[in-house]
Formats: sequence, structure tokens, C-alpha cells
Amino acid sequence: MRIDMKPLRVLTWHVHGNYLLYLSRADVEFYLPVRPGGRDGYGGRGPTFPFPDRVRDVPAEAVRELEFDCVLYQSRRNFEVDRHEILSDRQMRLPRIYLEHDPPRAHPTDTRHWSDDPNGLLVHVTPFNDLMWDDGRTPSRVIEHGVFVPDGVRYTGEIDRGIVVVNHLLRRGRLLGADVFSRARAHIPLDLVGMDAESLGGLGEVRPPDLAAFEARYRFFFNPIRWTSLGLAIIEAMMIGLPIVGLATTELASVVENGVSGHVDTDLDRLIVQMRRLLDDPDEARRLGEGARRTARERFGIDRFARDWERAFADVTGRPASGRDRHRPASALASGGVR
Repeated sequence: MRIDMKPLRVLTWHVHGNYLLYLSRADVEFYLPVRPGGRDGYGGRGPTFPFPDRVRDVPAEAVRELEFDCVLYQSRRNFEVDRHEILSDRQMRLPRIYLEHDPPRAHPTDTRHWSDDPNGLLVHVTPFNDLMWDDGRTPSRVIEHGVFVPDGVRYTGEIDRGIVVVNHLLRRGRLLGADVFSRARAHIPLDLVGMDAESLGGLGEVRPPDLAAFEARYRFFFNPIRWTSLGLAIIEAMMIGLPIVGLATTELASVVENGVSGHVDTDLDRLIVQMRRLLDDPDEARRLGEGARRTARERFGIDRFARDWERAFADVTGRPASGRDRHRPASALASGGVR
């Protein structure tokens, strides 16, 4: 039987720029709807991220005239509002995946996911998120993050301070640990970067392509966030060799091993002791940073991430997504992680 050699064509929205950059390593053509102003996921490629040519802009009003193999939803608005505005009836029936970036907000264990689609696929980015969401009738799987960092960027740690990377920390408050950050900063020298970091006395935003080199000079990475997915900034920091200090909540508790790649705890006072130790002992910080880098390379490699996504697209469309899988029948691509 002849196998269609054309790459899969996937419509999605620009919801999370860093994630989309890593997702674009999958051997798939991605089409991003664009509207004037670029709000609510309609910013297209934009100027910030070095997307490959396989990521393409398309005017939102022209989407219904194009041929796609799959639609990838990444926000509740995409799923409940946007698809009715820009997709044709035929496109609404295409194979579909909902990518859930976050843990549930309304209730940690009893929140039913709104996609509730027995003919779709729900992808969670961490095992913790998958555990907490009630997926309803929707088949689900976990595709853990994969990242890459610029060649040659490695930990140096000469700045005897900690680095904190959170966007809009003041506005997002307790959820992302604004109070935790303030308490820790009263005892430990910490620099905050991210959107609107200046409102909390931080340094401001660092462009994502420049962040790895910027933070490599700091002694350690501190994550004050109580309740969110495993941040890509944490994994990127691990990949270049920063030791990680953070709250032992959500997925971070399964990623950082105390005394091996950093320290996690639910007691901030104990974390402050560990941060002070890293400031006083650069060799210990470097040792833990090497442990963090080993973990990141083993668990969050970009090639594994790309293959996992290619298999997901193959499963929902019934045909291989990339040259890596073109000689395997579609039935062989099913992941044992689907529930």
C-alpha cells in the first residue's frame, strides 16, 4: 500500500512561545492563524523565537480554505470559541489533540477537563498534571517536556546570587509564589527576571533566546512557584548545569533529587539554609549543577520529545508524521501511555 509522503499539516495557535519552538522540532508543518493585534494566540510566528520554516503564518480568515490533517488546541478559548469562528464544518471534524499546559485551577483533584472528547486525544505535559485532571471520556497521554539550549552555553556560576525566572510575578501573586520570593529575598540575594519583573525590584525581561547565557553566570536557580506545570525555564537551567532550589510541589518534586541536582522542600526556611550553603560553597553548587544537567539530558531530550509528538500526530491521523516513522505501519505507532 502506498504511504503518503507529504508531511502532516497541523493547525495550532501561538499560545506558549518556548513550547512552540520546541514542538517545531517535530517533523510536521505547523500553521498559525494571525489576526491584527495578535492577541489570544493570534500573534503568529512573531519576532521573538527562531522558528524553522515549517512554522507558517496564515490569516485567520483564510484558515477555512486550507487543507489540514489535524488541529492542535492549546487553550480553552481555542477549543470553545476560536474553532467555531475560524474553522469550516469539515475542519471541525478533523483529528484533534488538546494540549493541556497546566494543572487544574478550580479544584486540584475534582476538575473535569472541558475537552471531554472521546474522539480526540488529551496530552498532558507532566505526569502530575495527568494525575490531577479528571479527563472524562477523552483518551490521554503524557508527553514530557523536551528542550535544547544554545551550543556552548554552560554553567559558570560566578555571580554569587540566585536567579528567579517568572513572568508577571506581582500580578499572579500567591499561585506563582510572589510572597515566597519576597520572604526568601529578605535573606538571600536573588535577581528576578521576566515580564514586569521591575514591579518587584527585578531586572526586567530577558529575551528567551538570550536567557540561558544570562542565567548561566548565577550560582543557582530558585523556583518559588506553588502550583503550576514544570516550568521550561527550570529545565533549560538544568540543561546548562544550574543547581535547582524550589518548592517540593507539583512535578518538581519528581525532577530534583536532594543532594544530587539541587534541593526541594515545602519548608522555605530549610530552602534558605540550602541557598546560603550554595552561595558559600561554589564547588558544591557546581556538583549539584552537573547532577541537574545529567537529569535534564536523560529525561528532557529534544529528540525524544519530537518523536513522542510525531507518534501522537500519527496516532490521531492514522499515518506517519515524519521520515523517522514512514516505514512503520500506523498501527505500530500507538503509545502504551494512552488511556
